[in-house]
Amino acid sequence: VQLQASGGGLVQAGGSLRLSCAAAGSIVRINSMGWFRQAPGKQRELVGLMPTGAHSVLADSVKGRFTISRDYAKNTVSLQMDSLKPEDTAIYYCHANVYSDSHGLRTYWGQGTQVTVSS
Repeated sequence: VQLQASGGGLVQAGGSLRLSCAAAGSIVRINSMGWFRQAPGKQRELVGLMPTGAHSVLADSVKGRFTISRDYAKNTVSLQMDSLKPEDTAIYYCHANVYSDSHGLRTYWGQGTQVTVSS
């Protein structure tokens, strides 16, 4: 199973960006998909998670500004980021908990995409 992320880039504070991530491979079932981020010198932290068939979970720091959504037919997860702040600057990683034919239940990570918010 591979996760391919797209989006990200450089934006001014108050602007918007959209991240997308697609899961591909011998997928039997996706339990959840979501996004984490890691800023320089900090630990990786949860941004948002969307379990299959359940409500999404968002970090307090992004509630009201970020929206996470999934397209179940396409095995994708998206993160719409509005009202961006400089403290949102980080590498964003797509995350998925997947049951596949080849590896059973595992957690997968995308390659990471840089989001930079200038003040």
